[in-house]
Amino acid sequence: MFDFLSSMAVFVNVVESGSFSAAARNLNLSKSAVSKTISRLEEGLGTRLLNRTTRKLSLTEAGRSYYEGCRRMLNEAEAANQAVHRLSDAPRGTLRVNLPMSFGTLQVAPLLPDFLERYPEIDLDAAFDDRPVDLVEEGYDLAIRIGVLSDSSLIARRLAPNRRVLCAAPSYIAEQGAPQSPEALAAHSCLLYSYQASGDSWRMIGPDGERRVRVSGRLRLNNGEAIRAAAVAGLGIAYLPTFIAGADLQTGQLVPVLPDWMDDGLGAVHAVYPAGRHLSPKVRVFIDYLAEHFGKEPSWDQALREACKE
Repeated sequence: MFDFLSSMAVFVNVVESGSFSAAARNLNLSKSAVSKTISRLEEGLGTRLLNRTTRKLSLTEAGRSYYEGCRRMLNEAEAANQAVHRLSDAPRGTLRVNLPMSFGTLQVAPLLPDFLERYPEIDLDAAFDDRPVDLVEEGYDLAIRIGVLSDSSLIARRLAPNRRVLCAAPSYIAEQGAPQSPEALAAHSCLLYSYQASGDSWRMIGPDGERRVRVSGRLRLNNGEAIRAAAVAGLGIAYLPTFIAGADLQTGQLVPVLPDWMDDGLGAVHAVYPAGRHLSPKVRVFIDYLAEHFGKEPSWDQALREACKE
């Protein structure tokens, strides 16, 4: 098909330039190569397209009809090429993104109106979902992943740190007191996360190195935002990602507990996209936009730093 389109392009150039010699110069080919191309085209079509004399070329009736069809087809091919180039050069088209539920709703969703205003030719299709997805099979352009990444064929770009902080409502601290050591957490009501890989053992890193403390409590939940709400209500001590607790630490609805002890060995927030693909402008600008807004120290970690000073 490509050779056939190339032959059509040679034929159109011969017609529009008026001679084999002119077409050869235009196409950077030899005159004999142009002549052979036209002969093969006529042979394949089973009809003569050009009347040849020593002085000029003229189209046969079949040749005129064929020329008009070739010109339309080549115009459409050129328009298709230009459309692809425009898509390659500028951020436009539909961008399909997969986002973790809590991080996506709290930290990414508020940024989307400004992103869409900045890039009016991008349509965004965002799915908020904690299940692991196959980006290629399910047709996503990129995903946000949190934690330590497993080996895969995906390309990853780090966007922000991922750490957890112990926190509780001031009302809980006023009633139950603040633990003075990681081991003292065993005597407190702790808010438990159902999907925690280590079960009810909390890992902390502090001045004396790493500690693992067995904790217990009456409330177990499978959603980080639900745990945050329970902590704000004074139901116990939570061990939350800073991207969930940051806003409440800033307002004082939550206060740090054992601020010298936290878990910052949880990998990071990454944007991931399939390897082997050209990084399209729409994907690149979305990743750059998130990196720009999160910065070296995201707002949720700034809130933790300020709360720990108090």
